[in-house]
Amino acid sequence: MIKVKDLLGPMRVPFLILAPVCVFLGIGTAVWDSSGLKVLHVILALVGAVTAHISVNALNEYFDFKSRLDTKTERTPFSGGSGTLPDKPEVALYALWTGIVSLAITMLIGVYFLTVRGLALLPLGLLGVLLIVVYTVWITRFPLLCLFAPGIGFGPVMVVGTHYALTGTYSLEAWAASLVPFFLVSNLLLLNQFPDVEADRDVGRRHYPIVIGRRKSVRIYSVFLLLTYISVVLSVLYGLLPAWSLLGLLTAALAWRAIQGAEQFADEIEALIPFMGVNVQITLLTPTLVAVGLLLGSI
Repeated sequence: MIKVKDLLGPMRVPFLILAPVCVFLGIGTAVWDSSGLKVLHVILALVGAVTAHISVNALNEYFDFKSRLDTKTERTPFSGGSGTLPDKPEVALYALWTGIVSLAITMLIGVYFLTVRGLALLPLGLLGVLLIVVYTVWITRFPLLCLFAPGIGFGPVMVVGTHYALTGTYSLEAWAASLVPFFLVSNLLLLNQFPDVEADRDVGRRHYPIVIGRRKSVRIYSVFLLLTYISVVLSVLYGLLPAWSLLGLLTAALAWRAIQGAEQFADEIEALIPFMGVNVQITLLTPTLVAVGLLLGSI
């Protein structure tokens, strides 16, 4: 018997908080850059972002199930999928349709914003749709794309897309703020790939933990964390973000802890798991703090 939790599983509901965090950052830049926002547009931007996240999650679950990757991975709280489809294969078709319908909702919301804000939003919207559709089946075969794609989707696409949907304009402030989730979400997926190296290699994936190894991938992880904070500081120094956005630097201590843990336990997955949790905290807290800074700077 199919239960509600089986239908929600492929959505990876506990992880969907990332989309509202990125939208919140886009709202922050919009408030910093504009005199007023429409509540309807804020709600639609949030719904569109969440359904986009649901879509990529559900499609990832479906294609990982079809490739039998799910039968090879050792699941952790942060990697290896929800485990729903291996336990309930009959839910696979629901997962596929969840991905399709969620993407359709996102696209309909996008069409609405195209009609009220203009076609300048179209390139960013098409890029977002492309990332969702080809991520699992194609992007994961190319290390550089696999590294950058998550950050592009949750950074420039989601943050700048939200800003444009709410204001009708592009701004350097939004692009600057989007660098925070760009680096952090790319890092989130990078570290979460560490437990799945052997299984991912068996199904033809090629990301950096496979190509150069886990320990060398920690160097990329460390550089991306450093670039996150540098981007915030430089954005404030150049007047793109208010000084209050430096609140994002409060997670630097967590970042140092995560780097130390990743360096020490790169090849010891069980010991690495707590630091993967710290990495999630950094990814959620840093853009939230930057967004709070933007709102405070707008008062």
